[in-house]
Amino acid sequence: MKKIIVPIDFSKHSEYALETATVLAKKHNAEIIALHMLELSSAFISSAPDPNITLFYVKIAENKFKKLLNKDYLKDIIITPIIKHYKVFSEVNDVAENQNADLIIMGSHGTSGLKEVFIGSNTEKVIRHSSIPVLVIKESPILTNFDNAVFACDFSEKTVKSYNDAKEIFNILETRMHLVYVNTPNSGFKSSSEMEIKVAVFLNKAEGNLDKLKDVNYVSDYSIEEGILNFSNRFGADLIGVATNGRKGTLHFFEGSISEDVANHSSLPVISFKI
Repeated sequence: MKKIIVPIDFSKHSEYALETATVLAKKHNAEIIALHMLELSSAFISSAPDPNITLFYVKIAENKFKKLLNKDYLKDIIITPIIKHYKVFSEVNDVAENQNADLIIMGSHGTSGLKEVFIGSNTEKVIRHSSIPVLVIKESPILTNFDNAVFACDFSEKTVKSYNDAKEIFNILETRMHLVYVNTPNSGFKSSSEMEIKVAVFLNKAEGNLDKLKDVNYVSDYSIEEGILNFSNRFGADLIGVATNGRKGTLHFFEGSISEDVANHSSLPVISFKI
């Protein structure tokens, strides 16, 4: 792991993400790219009567960065601040690709109910556009040793890439990967033998063998999101991994916006992998 992108809005949640990135950067001798997007629109910038207005907001952001990057926990860390003039969430991925970054880490407060429908989450928008893994942090990173991770997917052929990407990141993080298949009454219910056959076909495709069968957990629940979250909390996982279709359409695997819901509602860190 060489470069980590951390979108910064100077909130406590984005600082949680920065603290997490710092721990990983120290461990892997990586550089942090701290990215801030000004709360301006392209229309505002082009129509502003005085071009110094934009410069004024840039100076405010630079001063905030100066204060933030003076934190004790950032000592001895290679960190590069980048300021974009306005919010275009696809640009986070553009910066990540231009910098050849390995990971994006974001802070998020999560959402629920009507707030989720009408406001949504900046984190979700970044996940939709990102071609690299996005790690979502909800709380202050008291512990950043991700010893055990749950990876949930539908074990279809299209998720082989996200599975392999998850394996690679978890190996870097020195994290043991536990697989989970969630069976629900209203979403493609399968018998035990049908689930086992599907998983065996998937692992043979992804691994070339069935050695990982012992790491697969079969869970029954009322929804896939509940199955993932309930199992992860009961299992004592440190991290949840999910597959996402990203910008190709709705953010989901199986049926519905499962990875989006998990990222919103989990108290555990969640990392998404592009299908």
